[in-house]
Amino acid sequence: MPSVLHQRSTHSSLANSYPLSPRSSSSSERSFSIFSPINLLALLSLIVILGVFLPWMNIQESIFSSSKVSNSKWREYSLAEAASFVAKNGTVIVCAVSQPYLPFLNNWLISLTRQKHHEKVLVIAEDYATLYKVNERWPGHAVLVPPAPDAQTAHKFGSQGFFNFTSRRPRHLLHILELGYNVMYNDVDMVWLADPFPYLQGNHDVYFTDDMAAVKPLHHSHELPPPGKKGRTYICSCMIFLRPTSGAKLVMRKWIEELKAQPWSKAKKANDQPAFNWALNKTAGE
Repeated sequence: MPSVLHQRSTHSSLANSYPLSPRSSSSSERSFSIFSPINLLALLSLIVILGVFLPWMNIQESIFSSSKVSNSKWREYSLAEAASFVAKNGTVIVCAVSQPYLPFLNNWLISLTRQKHHEKVLVIAEDYATLYKVNERWPGHAVLVPPAPDAQTAHKFGSQGFFNFTSRRPRHLLHILELGYNVMYNDVDMVWLADPFPYLQGNHDVYFTDDMAAVKPLHHSHELPPPGKKGRTYICSCMIFLRPTSGAKLVMRKWIEELKAQPWSKAKKANDQPAFNWALNKTAGE
């Protein structure tokens, strides 16, 4: 008897595990129908679609939302806002750069960082690619003053493109002076080996370097050097320090006038430096 009961118990368990009624059989078939070839193919297709298109939708959303908003912000960023953001102790350090010269900018910035003056730097971007690139990595330290030059190629010295690029410089500097800041301008094909600010002694309007002279003693005369054979001096415009005085603003306005009076041509192939020298010579003593 116990044996029979045991067998019935086993039979009942098997019956529950493997139901034999037509209804149970149909239910079992339906539960496994999801694994049919057609359903498996549909499931695989859905996975592929989600895997491919969802990431792309997220990428598109980031490109056309956050980046677009960010780029729009920097397009509207003004020189006054930028100067206010970077100025320290009333001083801004300025350079003008286009995309082909970003490696030069990098080297120049490294040298300023070693002298602990990098936070004063304002990069005047001469194309939108530079504006976005610098502000992406260093928000607020680049501004574009429209209109941006058309060609974004590296211009050779003496070319019209080089003239168009460099002739914008005195306008930028004058604008910053009119905002009330001291401004140090640098070309980026140079580096700082030491801090130049301790050498800017006295209370002069404009500080600059002489291209032609030998190294001068520390207490040399601050008069303009004698003119060369072309009737003007050979002062370098690669490094200029200006105080926001009427004298410095006068030099910048005269520089702008001289550039207009000496436009680039195939015969002359002018650049901004002779005009800067004429501006210094013609305003000396005023």
